Amino acid sequence: MRIENSFIPVRGVGETTERRLWENGITHWDEFDGSVVGSTLADRIETFIDDGWTHLERGDVSVFAEALPASSRWRCYENVSSETCFLDIETTGLDASCNDVTTVSLHRGGETKTFVKDRDLTSERLERELDDSALLVTFNGQRFDVPFLETCFDVDVDVPHVDLMYPCKKLGLDGGLKAIEQEVGIDRDMPDISGRDAVRLWHEYERGDESSLETLVEYNRADTRNMEPLMEIVADRLHENVFEAATADD
Repeated sequence: MRIENSFIPVRGVGETTERRLWENGITHWDEFDGSVVGSTLADRIETFIDDGWTHLERGDVSVFAEALPASSRWRCYENVSSETCFLDIETTGLDASCNDVTTVSLHRGGETKTFVKDRDLTSERLERELDDSALLVTFNGQRFDVPFLETCFDVDVDVPHVDLMYPCKKLGLDGGLKAIEQEVGIDRDMPDISGRDAVRLWHEYERGDESSLETLVEYNRADTRNMEPLMEIVADRLHENVFEAATADD
């Protein structure tokens, strides 16, 4: 699904109205026919479409991400998949006010970068990477990764954000990232480690064990890379559940 198939970012259009539009053959902005809805809502949709094309020509999906519920922001992905940044962090604990970010991995355009505390993990590097991204994808990042980065590095993460945890829940996929990966058939080369293991590995590195840092970085990178195929699977399944189901009923 692309943004151009979506009408729920319009004020006053919910899933029921959007489904009615789709069932009447209006599955794309170019096909919009105001006779299916009232005149006031039709004018609002037409204005939204005109403005929407301008945003998409700029590669800006922020207005749509802001207007969509968290569980529906996956609809932004296909339009900017090549400029999407998948991000995951490791920390020394759960409280951003007294714990540190140890590593940050970002995967975009087939390349994975990892920044390490006291080496190259800086506010400037993070801001540069995020500024180059049209969409941010995390898992539980809305509650954890993003607030941690904003607190520890005094950065404003204003990139349109898809937290995969919410669309996964919409599909009945509960639990942590690694459990969901197993459920949908995404393989990992390395066994799982816990947050406690990540803290232990960092402290072992601080005591001089470089191999512990290598292990921590590889786990962090695996989390980040594996979010891309998960995003693809989730988007495909939700497309089938939401869009194809409605148009098949037509």
